[in-house]
Amino acid sequence: MRIRRIVLSLLLVVAAVPALQSPAAAIDNGLARTPPMGFNNWNSTWCRAEFNEAMIKGIADLFVDKGLKAAGYQYVNLDDCWAQRQRDAQGNLVPDLTRFPNGIKALADYVHGKGLKFGIYTSAGTATCAPEGFPGGLDHEDQDARLFASYGVDYLKYDNCNNQGRDAVQRYTRMRDALAATGRPIILALCEWGENQPWRWAGAVGNLWRTTGDIEDNWGSVLNIIRQNSVLAAYAKPGFWNDPDMLEVGNGGMTDTEYRTHFSLWSMMSAPLLIGSDLRTASASTLSILTNTAVIAIDQDPLGKAAYVVRNSGGQWVFSKVLANGDRAVALFNENGSATTISTSAAQAGMNAAGSYTLRDLWSGSTTTTSGTISATVPAHGTVVYRVSGGSAYAGHSLVGQGSGQCLDVHDNLVAGDAPVEIFGCNGGANQRWNATPAGELRVYDGTRCLDVTNGGTAGGTRVIQWECNGGANQQFRLNADGTITAVQSGQCLDVSGGGSAPGTAIIIWPCHRAANQIWSRG
Repeated sequence: MRIRRIVLSLLLVVAAVPALQSPAAAIDNGLARTPPMGFNNWNSTWCRAEFNEAMIKGIADLFVDKGLKAAGYQYVNLDDCWAQRQRDAQGNLVPDLTRFPNGIKALADYVHGKGLKFGIYTSAGTATCAPEGFPGGLDHEDQDARLFASYGVDYLKYDNCNNQGRDAVQRYTRMRDALAATGRPIILALCEWGENQPWRWAGAVGNLWRTTGDIEDNWGSVLNIIRQNSVLAAYAKPGFWNDPDMLEVGNGGMTDTEYRTHFSLWSMMSAPLLIGSDLRTASASTLSILTNTAVIAIDQDPLGKAAYVVRNSGGQWVFSKVLANGDRAVALFNENGSATTISTSAAQAGMNAAGSYTLRDLWSGSTTTTSGTISATVPAHGTVVYRVSGGSAYAGHSLVGQGSGQCLDVHDNLVAGDAPVEIFGCNGGANQRWNATPAGELRVYDGTRCLDVTNGGTAGGTRVIQWECNGGANQQFRLNADGTITAVQSGQCLDVSGGGSAPGTAIIIWPCHRAANQIWSRG
């Protein structure tokens, strides 16, 4: 957390990583069915003396008085430095009674008395991340979990400092099991900084997992985190969330336009919304951003899908997110330093092309109707978010290989770049739902990405991938009555390489011969 880490770009998520031991069992605590919303003090106070009982009580009061509770914020969470530097004779953590003269249980009771929930912090190491060196939870998991439960803790942020080089999955799983043994429902938030690609394993351990290093209150930090977290959409679902770190909205290092982008894209990415500014001094503009219930509704949508990147070109981004009632949230994001017009179409955003659509701008509140382009002039570092109603979303169908009995699949749920397409056991995932469009495309991920022949190749053996839909001839396919699928540009057929049937076997184009490895049926 405090120790900054250089995290490799998550655009390289297909890279090899060290083998990780699998957790004993999948987590099933029924918590965090939508991304948690609340407050954490670290971004505004660090370990300064102002982090104390009076501050936390004041935040709980403001949640009620300023409409934050009504907007959906629940958790009032302590970060590092709440404890003394040594455990007691029985090995228990001891509250810093200078900061918290009535102890942690009394503070949790106060927060609960406001109809809110209470969270606490420690690290999956021998000490926490603060330079002062407060004791961590490593090898004290059962004892600490019982203590937290006795306090009335509802949320544990579990950091990664001073971990002694021990296996991450094992360390976090031990705390998972310790919390479960208390019988108290406690959200487990893994603050592992994305070092061991937790999106691949942490759903069996906790409810949310940090995907990046620490956020800072500046535009470069927020932009870098957007780039890293946005490629992980497929891993988010109810109860399990990618966490790009806490909100900096209102801390003073960015403009309100940049803070609106920060809040908008965290909501589009179905991220936890944990306020990191001191609400006791928050401006009216800060509160207006944090309590925009229309944008919060995008984050808290019960379907639990994160937005996919439809397009990212020249600093102009289009995000699309399917919502529970069939609407779409479409965000037009301008990372550049001057205003620009960003446009997309209903089809590109994953909606059926026919019919008209109602666009509600979730920041201005204005409503328009269109049957064509979804467009806006977006200020520098700004984001326009539309809720798009009307038409209908693509349903999607699986394509099952006759020779293998397996489904056409985008490898490992990857969304960004040239993710390979293969066969894999049919599971109904978004990476296996394909739609044939009137333009001859085979769209996946709710209509936002396309089946693509690599680099427009026409030679037999050319790999097939998923790529941003661009209307190219190498993204046009013809579904034939005999079950074959022809790549229009080359005239060759979609083929399971070598006639293989093992999960992960590559998809290529190959001269049509109508053998079982070239025959597909719609599931």
